[in-house]
Amino acid sequence: MSHTKPALLPNRQYDLQIAYWLLACAAVIFGMILLGGVTRLTSSGLSMVEWKPLIGIIPPLSETDWQEMFLKYQQFPEYQKVNLGMTLEEFKPIFMYEYLHRVLGRFIGIIFVLPFLFFYFTKRIKAGLTPKLVLMLLLGGSQGLLGWYMVKSGLIDNPRVSQYRLTAHLGTAVFIYGFILWTAFGLLVKPKSQHSGLNTFSYVLSTLIFLMILSGGLVAGTHAGHAYATWPLMGDSFIPAGLYSLQPAWLSAFEDITTIQFNHRMFAYLIVVLVLTFAFKALKKDISKPLKIAVWALLGLLAMQVTLGISTLLFYVPVPVAAAHQVGAVALLSASLFISHWLYVSKNLGNQD
Repeated sequence: MSHTKPALLPNRQYDLQIAYWLLACAAVIFGMILLGGVTRLTSSGLSMVEWKPLIGIIPPLSETDWQEMFLKYQQFPEYQKVNLGMTLEEFKPIFMYEYLHRVLGRFIGIIFVLPFLFFYFTKRIKAGLTPKLVLMLLLGGSQGLLGWYMVKSGLIDNPRVSQYRLTAHLGTAVFIYGFILWTAFGLLVKPKSQHSGLNTFSYVLSTLIFLMILSGGLVAGTHAGHAYATWPLMGDSFIPAGLYSLQPAWLSAFEDITTIQFNHRMFAYLIVVLVLTFAFKALKKDISKPLKIAVWALLGLLAMQVTLGISTLLFYVPVPVAAAHQVGAVALLSASLFISHWLYVSKNLGNQD
């Protein structure tokens, strides 16, 4: 006697299709964040001095094209103050990092817009979801503008992009990624009613991980990671001299490299303590198997992230390790968001009982 699974209702099938599409978009954005980190770490972000949203997708195809691009680059501060004497062959790799970063951004737009139009016109999007998808689209478009706004800050006098604009660009990318994940989880995850008492704790944890990523953006934008290549001490002491030395003092949190690195370390220590506490509390409770797996994943990602963070410092910010550290934070946020969403939906189901 054969047993066949019951066919899914059409609306459920559509929800799953949209969820898988959103997860695919999130995966590409995850790759975009990784490539953006590599672009920054290799000092490639200012190699393209023009923004051409439509025709900019065509790379240099001939030696003449390359010479033209290189000549344009030579007119700007990064070449004149940092890379004076750079050859065309040295220019090509940094150009390609930034070029691929921009092309991937356009690709994300395509893989979002075309399926969205298909789902919309075939009436597969359930009530209330369309405004969220439109908001994702608008945020994605604004992210492209913000990226160029960031690049422009390094094309005037100082050949470094503003740490404020870089942090905003990174933060927006991560926010869009998290928004897409949360929405996809809502279409996929079907937990049972469960009161764990950990909802608020999980929301705070997700928020703090996001804020830590923003703190990392300030570290990247000011090159504060190079200031102290020691751990657990910063130089000769745990609390270095010169913290919050700027006037007004609060400005140090955004512009003083010692204070920025110190704050990022303190953020990391706080999150380690909170994640361990949350995991201990959660695993003591009678929680569902998917939630238990997610908590263990959170612990594993935390261990990996701490290792990458310390290695980034001790080995003086090597590109592969530092880039892995950046996306490791996003992976940690992903696990935290899954847990938060699961607890959020479980609580709401319980309130409906």
